[in-house]
Amino acid sequence: MTRACLPLIVSLVMGLLVSQPAAVGAERANNAGFAPRLTVTNLTRVFHNGEHNAFTDLIRFRDRFYLAFRSCPDGHSVHSTASIIVLSSANGREWQQVHRFSVKNRDTRDPHFLVFKDRLFVYTGTWYAGPTAPAATDLDLNLHLGYAAWSEDGVKWNGPVMLEGTFGHYVWRATSFRGKAYLCGRRKIEFAVGPKGEGREVESLMLESDDGLTWRKRAVFQEIDGDETAFVFEPDGTVVGVGRRPGTAQLLRSSPPYDKWTRLDLGCSIGGPLLVRWGDRYLVGGRHTTRDRGPKTVFWWLVGDRLEQCAELPSGGDNSYPGFVELGQNSALISYYSSHELDSAGRPMTAIYLANIHLSPGPPVAP
Repeated sequence: MTRACLPLIVSLVMGLLVSQPAAVGAERANNAGFAPRLTVTNLTRVFHNGEHNAFTDLIRFRDRFYLAFRSCPDGHSVHSTASIIVLSSANGREWQQVHRFSVKNRDTRDPHFLVFKDRLFVYTGTWYAGPTAPAATDLDLNLHLGYAAWSEDGVKWNGPVMLEGTFGHYVWRATSFRGKAYLCGRRKIEFAVGPKGEGREVESLMLESDDGLTWRKRAVFQEIDGDETAFVFEPDGTVVGVGRRPGTAQLLRSSPPYDKWTRLDLGCSIGGPLLVRWGDRYLVGGRHTTRDRGPKTVFWWLVGDRLEQCAELPSGGDNSYPGFVELGQNSALISYYSSHELDSAGRPMTAIYLANIHLSPGPPVAP
């Protein structure tokens, strides 16, 4: 069971995005009209157990909401004590734990949902940690391995099982298109043996699967400095993605067979990127480090080939990695984590939050 939800009811106008969009290529409806205001009407701290709780995802499956995140008593870094928690709710307000899993000698983190072939999958990337916490210099990307748990009803769960074809890959966000499942997976180029950790010699791939459990390479998102990539498919098969990169995130586009990509700098850093299509627009979210207030969980509209900020959620310190579920044409539910609040002893607590957001028309202004 979760801890009692602690409502932090706020009524905040988080930002105003109003700019004239620039139509580019296939960005048809995404650039239609003026961007709306984004308003947060409710914010709730939904989970805190005294551990480090982070890296969220959110989905709706069989008329229920599901929220996943990593929880670890030893903190943010790589530890085999980490586990993935899955909560469920009928209304998005009261939550119950329906599954929790870990992998022996591995740090489970970055859970991501996928509904595929009538199953709800939870994917997790895992660092090899061994029985004790490894030093940063011992972390080996070549020892990464993806795992999945899944359910057909959201009540009875299977796994975790390792994902064939993912050894040496750190798996991340997932989606599906035309009967196949897709994952982002990053790996050392040619599985090079060298300094531990990640470094620049990393590529990020689009992995493909027929059953959600066995994976193969389909395309390359990033050829160097590969990292977390959020991506969606257009109806014609075009892929649009936002890739985390050192310095600045990139906007990625490709059409079948995905052997040629355009990659454009977006001009800001985005940690734990989210990319979703909301109505006729793209919404981007993630961690952005401000000049004077540190890292914040921020949202932007993707307008042509540029980002226009529309919201900043209450956040600070270790934060971001949002999830998103559309509730209606003008409303949605967002999950994220943050450490901006203090516990009873005055220490930052890394907790899981949910925010209700709404759209409303905004008056146009000159760009």
